Amino acid sequence: MSYISLVFVDVIVPILILLGVGVLLQKKFQFRLRPIANLVTYCFMPAAVFINIYHAEIDISLLAQLFIYLGLFITILIIAGNILSKMLNLEKAEQTVLKNSISLMNSGNYGLPVSQLVFSAHPLGVSVQIIVLVVQNLLTYTYGLYNLISTSKSLVDILRELLKLPIIHALWLAALLKIFDLPIPNFALVPIEQLAGGFAALALILLGMQLESIQIRTFHKVIGWALAGRLILGPAIALILIYMLGLDGVIAQSLFIASAFPTSRNTATLALEYDVEPELHAQTVLYSTLLSSITVTFVIYLAMHLF
Repeated sequence: MSYISLVFVDVIVPILILLGVGVLLQKKFQFRLRPIANLVTYCFMPAAVFINIYHAEIDISLLAQLFIYLGLFITILIIAGNILSKMLNLEKAEQTVLKNSISLMNSGNYGLPVSQLVFSAHPLGVSVQIIVLVVQNLLTYTYGLYNLISTSKSLVDILRELLKLPIIHALWLAALLKIFDLPIPNFALVPIEQLAGGFAALALILLGMQLESIQIRTFHKVIGWALAGRLILGPAIALILIYMLGLDGVIAQSLFIASAFPTSRNTATLALEYDVEPELHAQTVLYSTLLSSITVTFVIYLAMHLF
């Protein structure tokens, strides 16, 4: 079996199986998804972020390089999305779909489980993905939210939304404990680790449940451009930046793989909440998630050979 086939079997197939479990469970039981999503967002994901940051060993100089890379990567994607939306002469709501779909990645429900599988023997790779996840959440509730409701929500309101994110508090608390080398009592550490261990499976099952409820209608041209921007342009830009900044090893691998993740499910959730082309957002999430099983496999293969 070729290496790329092994990557698909060992990394992508387990993800597809868990997505499939979510689809089947939702078809049979029709769960209310918001309480489950809240459970992931407010309990399991913060625990995973906390544990990975608490156990991470990241050099300060590497951290600086990481933030420089992420700043450039995000800025280029935002510019590309804005240029594309103007060139295609889209309506304002359709422009929002394209811009958010290209710049916002599913680094949580999809990206973190992938990284945990790929970098099971290299905790640094997972730690890099945690930082990408936090940055992506910040971007979602600033730039992404601004695109959706720029005329109805103030900067203070957007910042208030940010402070509600539990992963932000999990991040600073873990960083504080790590900086001052403070131990966590075993009675507290054990349940946090158990929650963190359950995150990947529950997050992927939830994503499968969400995908099951998406209605497939006509294939809008915005979806095609969004897929190209998120799954092809994203990794291409990442590869150029990684070489320009001289990144290598596990950090380069993790960043390159992270650049290929599909459109964030939060784009569909927020679009539904604020009634901005919710079906078009949801279809983009569905198609990008399905197609990413091929593109992410290829990017993982390249990452392991190039770096």
